[in-house]
Amino acid sequence: MINENVIKKVFDESLKLRVGESCLVVTDTLKQDIGRVFYEAARKITRKAKLIVMEPGVEHGAEPPEDVAKDMFGYDVELLITDRSLTHTAARREATKRGARIVTMPSITEEIANRCLDVSYDDMRKRSSYLHGILREASTIRITSSAGTDLILTVGKSEFFGETGGVFDFPGAFGNLPEGEVSFAPETCEGIYVVDVSFADLGILSSPLFFVVRGGVVVDIEGERAETLIERLDRVGARAYKVAELGIGLNPKARVTGNILEDEKVVGTAHIALGNNTSFGGTNDVQIHLDGVLNKPDITVDDRKLMEKGSFLDRMVVPNAAD
Repeated sequence: MINENVIKKVFDESLKLRVGESCLVVTDTLKQDIGRVFYEAARKITRKAKLIVMEPGVEHGAEPPEDVAKDMFGYDVELLITDRSLTHTAARREATKRGARIVTMPSITEEIANRCLDVSYDDMRKRSSYLHGILREASTIRITSSAGTDLILTVGKSEFFGETGGVFDFPGAFGNLPEGEVSFAPETCEGIYVVDVSFADLGILSSPLFFVVRGGVVVDIEGERAETLIERLDRVGARAYKVAELGIGLNPKARVTGNILEDEKVVGTAHIALGNNTSFGGTNDVQIHLDGVLNKPDITVDDRKLMEKGSFLDRMVVPNAAD
């Protein structure tokens, strides 16, 4: 059961749903128990609440059915609580463009909701906004790790996720819940990165996955689970191999569980995604978006060391950071 205080925080501090506003909850047959909990809570705030239960999507980033997409175009507030992510879909982007305040909760569980949604959204907003400012002004970011990562990315003109730290109180605001990342789509990307924590739908990795990147595209994947991942990407096509995102975790209550929704928010990690980057203003419109999490990286932003072995070096990002 999801704690009532957690649900209250989502509607009062994150989405700030008001009496008289319209609210849509889209869920599927795998996550409908959680979806119905949030729908019933929305009904207590506004009479203009609706619940849609659909069949699960085939992949993260796959479009919802056409009738569901059309329903998404007419609400003030939306919660997309599904097994496969609707974040990186044209339907979500169009609803955002029309002014909806949207949160997506792909693959969320009651345990994750109770632990990671119960945070200070005001504090998250301050820290996320500060980190966003650092990355937004950057030209080049380098990520290295003891596992073998050595990747250089440029920021370019990408749009960003996470600036508001989970506070979605203005028209067109959107992001994940649980929140706790600042992320963007790199303009260019070269090198190698090693996913040694977890990967979307593969769970916690017993051995790393190695990705070689040339010209912003993964050209080789090696590791124990590589064949499974390659088959999955090949089903979508060559554009699935595009490096779509770099994100940095910020949620103080997140921990590694094997669920990518939570794992990518863990403080001391970074994550890199392949596939669709259109939510960041990119042009790689493909129906897949898969994240992999890196443990305790070093991150250098232009000439500034932002993180060392997973520890932020700036107290404004995380209060207990080193001097």
